Amino acid sequence: MPILISDYLDVCDPVLTFDRFMEEMDLEKYLKGIPKHDTGRPRYNPVSMLKTVLFGFMTKGYVSLRELEDSCKVNLRFMYLMDHETPSYRTFGCFINEVLGNSIEEIFNDINQKIFETEHVDLQHLYIDGSKFEANANKYSWVWKKATEKSRYRLFDKITKLLREINEEIACTGTRLCINTEYAPEYLKEAADKYAQMWQIDEATFVHGRGHHKTMQQRHYEKLMEYTEKLEEYVEKIHICGETTDKNYHEDPFRAVNFPIGEDGIMRCPNGKAFHLQYRKNVNGNAYGRQEEVYQCEDCAGCPYAEQCKKTDKNRTVRINRELTAMHQEVIENLENIQGALLRMNRSIQAEGTFGIMKNDRWYKRIVRRGMESVRLEVFLVSIGQSLYKFHNKKMRTATAA
Repeated sequence: MPILISDYLDVCDPVLTFDRFMEEMDLEKYLKGIPKHDTGRPRYNPVSMLKTVLFGFMTKGYVSLRELEDSCKVNLRFMYLMDHETPSYRTFGCFINEVLGNSIEEIFNDINQKIFETEHVDLQHLYIDGSKFEANANKYSWVWKKATEKSRYRLFDKITKLLREINEEIACTGTRLCINTEYAPEYLKEAADKYAQMWQIDEATFVHGRGHHKTMQQRHYEKLMEYTEKLEEYVEKIHICGETTDKNYHEDPFRAVNFPIGEDGIMRCPNGKAFHLQYRKNVNGNAYGRQEEVYQCEDCAGCPYAEQCKKTDKNRTVRINRELTAMHQEVIENLENIQGALLRMNRSIQAEGTFGIMKNDRWYKRIVRRGMESVRLEVFLVSIGQSLYKFHNKKMRTATAA
């Protein structure tokens, strides 16, 4: 008699929960684009292939093609879904890229909608959050501005300590290097050149490796060059990050949205000059027919705030989208009231907690595929797996409580 794998699985096993859920969906509609072959060996059941791929991402967070192949040979859960068949990793790769590539977004939407209906999920509030994942690149290259600034100030302290040691060393010559609270790479290069000329340092004579004793001059010179390179790296990273948009920007009195509007309905700049409507035009690329209004100042001649307010010699022109500005103001008011504060707190629990589970519990921190379409496909598969994973855990909690 054939072995029934389901006899060896617990009634609450994840694969049974997953299989029952997927059987309630019409999976055939996602597999209509499969090319037909009249010759060759019989094709693997595409529905079983789809279930196996999604279950792999559900259980592991991210599953490689070779892990799928190996699991179908030794794992009872995957053997149950594939009915003892063992596709190769190439077969799984072709199926994911050629069959699921065009329908993966539809699968994602339908699975989520099915979960919403089954669990009666409250969709009145939608929590949005973002997260950063490493790309499939050769080096971890995220630039965090605050961390870079902290490291730069720690480097300033090391440079100050080094320059004090050098000043003690060269005190007999009557020369002294200037010590500051902050330093520029150009100054360190100048100090290193001056120090090298003073002691006639030749890098070709430097010793390295075990068993060699470096002179004090070599150690100081190498430290200066090391700190110079590191400081140049920090300067470049901070330049990449650019200026931080903070509260001062939003409260800038020279931003058009902050210009006061009097009882007469006329907008005025900080110098009290009126802005008059010139014309209206449609917002480029907006699909909702939204318009913006173009205003021009009546006279900017002799204005004491001209340098801060405008960049041209002509009267200042501003574009105002009153509908969008009103929406922004409504958002700010909603966020600052008590209900908004409670929703923000719940958002941090729901949305940020999900990314924490994906990255730290399920160890998905790096995107494996390359190319925009492949990355899109991978992110959808991981997201589907995360939704099914949460759905199963909720089922288990409900069964345990009962």
